[in-house]
Amino acid sequence: MVAGFNVIVENLDYLLWGRTAAGEPGGVLLSLLMAAGAVLLALPGGVALACLAWRYPGLVRRGLFLWAELIRGIPLIFVIFWMWYLLPLITGGDLPGALTVTLALAWFTAASVMHSVFAGLRALPAGQNEAALSQGFSTQQTLWRVLLPQTLRNILPSLVGIFISLLKDTSLAFIVNVPELTTVAGQVNNRVQIYPAAIFIFTGAVYYLLCCSLEQVAKRWRVSRPAP
Repeated sequence: MVAGFNVIVENLDYLLWGRTAAGEPGGVLLSLLMAAGAVLLALPGGVALACLAWRYPGLVRRGLFLWAELIRGIPLIFVIFWMWYLLPLITGGDLPGALTVTLALAWFTAASVMHSVFAGLRALPAGQNEAALSQGFSTQQTLWRVLLPQTLRNILPSLVGIFISLLKDTSLAFIVNVPELTTVAGQVNNRVQIYPAAIFIFTGAVYYLLCCSLEQVAKRWRVSRPAP
């Protein structure tokens, strides 16, 4: 057990941030960068799509929900593969692996965010919309200034769950050899070939701590924010 712990200590820098000094982030750092990038794309994208679905209940809503159901019904690993092979054909050049996986995660997650935000909007009392309109607010102003702030606060637990899943899903980047935490843990294990249990227990513990930290930050943020 002590020897297994020593393996973690000896490779800790590589597991935490890969070859960042050489301009190649990896390990925990790359996992966090991909997750943060996906959140920055998926959150506003999902909110915007939910607002479109709420504002236009006809063909637009049906089309958006059809897209979301198709995306949510496909395993994420296939979305990553499609992005990996299709984006170079669309852009005419190879994209960095980490960027490709980040875009795949964002596209996949935006569908879940859209569903959650739309459900939150529909759950608000209809009287709030009517009261805002009667006070002279436009439909767009009502949505952005009255309804969305309440919705985002109410669905925060759902969004946190979505983003925790996203953080864990960064581990799927190993299938295209992006050097995030799971990939570099596998590389260390292949090099050492003695203490796989110690290496992957450490990897699981890191994911657990990251996810728990995100949950605690969200809880503190919600407590500190006054109700609208």
